[in-house]
Formats: sequence, C-alpha cells, structure tokens
Amino acid sequence: MAHLIKLPSVAADTSGGNLHQWLKKEGDKVAVGDALAEIETEKAIVEINAEHAGVLGRIVVQAGAASVPINTVIGVLLADGDDASAIDRALAEHGGAATAAPAAAAEPAAATASKVAATPPAAAPAAAGSPAAGSPAASSSAAVQGGRLFASPLARRLAAQWHVDLLGVTGTGPHGRIVRRDVEAARDRAPVAAAPSAAGRPAARRVPHTGMRRAIARRLTESKQNVPHFYLSVDCRMDALLALRAQANHGGAVKLSVNDFIVRAAALALREVPEVNVSWHEDAIEYHAGADISVAVATDGGLVTPIVREADVKSLSTIAGEIVELAGRAKINRLKPEEFTGGSLTVSNLGMYGISQFAAIINPPQAAILAVGAAERRPVVNEAGELVAATVMTVTLSADHRAVDGAVGARWLAALRTLIENPVRILL
Repeated sequence: MAHLIKLPSVAADTSGGNLHQWLKKEGDKVAVGDALAEIETEKAIVEINAEHAGVLGRIVVQAGAASVPINTVIGVLLADGDDASAIDRALAEHGGAATAAPAAAAEPAAATASKVAATPPAAAPAAAGSPAAGSPAASSSAAVQGGRLFASPLARRLAAQWHVDLLGVTGTGPHGRIVRRDVEAARDRAPVAAAPSAAGRPAARRVPHTGMRRAIARRLTESKQNVPHFYLSVDCRMDALLALRAQANHGGAVKLSVNDFIVRAAALALREVPEVNVSWHEDAIEYHAGADISVAVATDGGLVTPIVREADVKSLSTIAGEIVELAGRAKINRLKPEEFTGGSLTVSNLGMYGISQFAAIINPPQAAILAVGAAERRPVVNEAGELVAATVMTVTLSADHRAVDGAVGARWLAALRTLIENPVRILL
C-alpha cells in the first residue's frame, strides 16, 4: 500500500517549517532511513528520513513552500506492486483536496509555466531585447520559470542579508534552483554595496526578519517579561587555570580553550549543587539526571545553543571536540533538533570580545545561564594583605527565582569558583 510522507514535528517550539529542498525525485527508489527532503525550521535545517521502503511516487508539496504545517502530506511513497492509482486512493482517504492545498499554494508557477509553454512562437520577435544565450542573464534564467524565481528559503534570506540580486545568480540546485552555495559564490564575486543617498551618505537598508530572528525575539521577550531574573556575580582568579591550559596544549593534538574548562566546571558544579540543575514547568520543577551544558554560538541568523550532553563525565578533549563540531554545524544551520533542545544550563562567553562583565537572559525552560567575561589583569589583595597583579575573570549567574533560590545560586557560584581556581579538579 502507498505510504503518506508527512511533515514531522521537527522541533518542540515550532508548528511547521519551510520545505527547503527535496533530496529524492519522483521515481527514485527509497530505503528505510534515506533522507527524503530538508525542512527549514526557526533554528535549523532538518532532514526528513523515510520510515518505509519503496518508490517516491508523487511530490505533493514542492520545494520552496513556506510555513508548511506539521502533519501536512508532502509526498507519497509507493510500495512494491503499487501503481499510480494507489497515490490518489491514499490521498483521498486522507482527505485529498485539503492535503494538496499546500502544494497548490507553494507552486502557483506550475499553471503559469504550462500556459507559457502553450504560447505560440509568434510572440518570439518581441523578445529581441532578451539576453543572448550564454550571457549571465541567460544562464540564470533556468531559475526563473513562469515569472517566478526559484530559490530556496535559505538562499533568499542570505541574498537579502548580503544584498545579492538573485536575478543575476546562476542556480546549481535541482532544476536550476538557486541554493546557498550559489548566493555565497555571487557574494564573493561581486559584493553589493548600499546605494548612496541623495546627500552622498550610504542609504539605510531594511532586512526582513528571518524565522530564527523572530523566534529569538519572541522567546527572549517572553523570558525577560515572565521569568523573575536575579543576578549573582563573582570574580575568579584565573592564573592557575591558564597555566594548566598552557601545559595541556603544549604539543597536544587537541587545543583546549578557556571556555572548554568553564563548560566542564559548570557541569561539575551542577553535580555538587543539583538544585540548580533544574527546569521550571507550570506544574512542577524538573530535576535533570545529567549535566547537559548549552553553549551559546553566534551565527549569521542569530544565537544558537547546541548542547554538550553529560559534560560532567566527559574529558576536556572530548568536550573541546564536540563544541567545535557543534558550533561548525550551527553556523550552517545543520544541527538536529535534539542537539539544541533541552539542556541544564547555558554558558554564554563574551570574554573573547573584551567584555568585562554582563548579565544574560535565561533560555526557558532552563532555570539559569552563566555569563562569562574576559580574563583581565587586575590589582588584587593576596592572603598576606599585599596588593599584587592577578588575572581575574568575572562571571554572572542569571537565575529563575521561581526554581532557584538566592542562597542556592550562591552555593553553585561558589562551587564553580572553587573549581576554576583549583583547575586540577576539573581534570578529575
């Protein structure tokens, strides 16, 4: 029997997504687990994998369709022995007309293209001003069909962000569709500058919000308005940690960053003070079994927080490798939903930008986020009462007072500072 391919629930905080591209064509054989298509959500591009084997009989929702709701039928998979009639039967049983509606909305160019194809060639002389074959404009025309420019949602977003005119871009995707690599190539060839204003100054420009930017704005606004934040800061002496890091990195295959030490120290502090390893829900406080640390990563589209799972039981080299790999995929929107959903506590480090101290906004349902400033040389008073120079880093814990009390947050920060100032314990 034919199997309907539906848009899955790709992330807990989204009701749908854009159909980025199909990875299979109609008529292609499909095995269980094969990647069928890519969905662009508010935070990442996610693959849809086949749950059954067969042949892709029909693509119901075309690539480029925006805001496709969860559970919408986007294609039909034929099993062995099925013929084309099985497609219509499966769609009819599911409620065919309503199911096919997104496809109709997604490709209004299909009907237009057929009309253009049926137009007599007598109109050809009127196209005397059209670009010659082989010209840049002609090469990009494959992406324009029936008056519609075929480009992936990600390509459109990047083109707006980088001021690239898609009409001058050659599409290398399926059927000449413009994809990310095409926009990147066009940007690298000829960056587009903003046109000067009448006064000779660069004109202001407006960049439409991306789905990710809207999601960030919504979630952080809700957090700041609805979560009762409180803030605790401590100064940590960094000299011992920096010396240990230098020793560990000397001739080592994996180069450890200060942030790697902080991520593991935060996880170990959660083990010592489990009352901070919680999430707030309206009906209960959830105590997490493992110390899963979210790491804030800046991307072109906004802030993403991939998670290092069970950071309290992993070595520093393992944590360092995972952060590099996760951050790399975060920057090209290739994280899986389970890689950025959940987490115990977030670490947001702006020290590399020279920021001395800041307070971060909690990422619900997590109950805390650690803001890390720069390690700086400062005057301090030592145990003998002498004024000496030391390397000091200020960290600030933002906590949800519904789930974490002030004294609990203070105990966690004290545990974190002890680990940072005695870094051999981070290695154990």
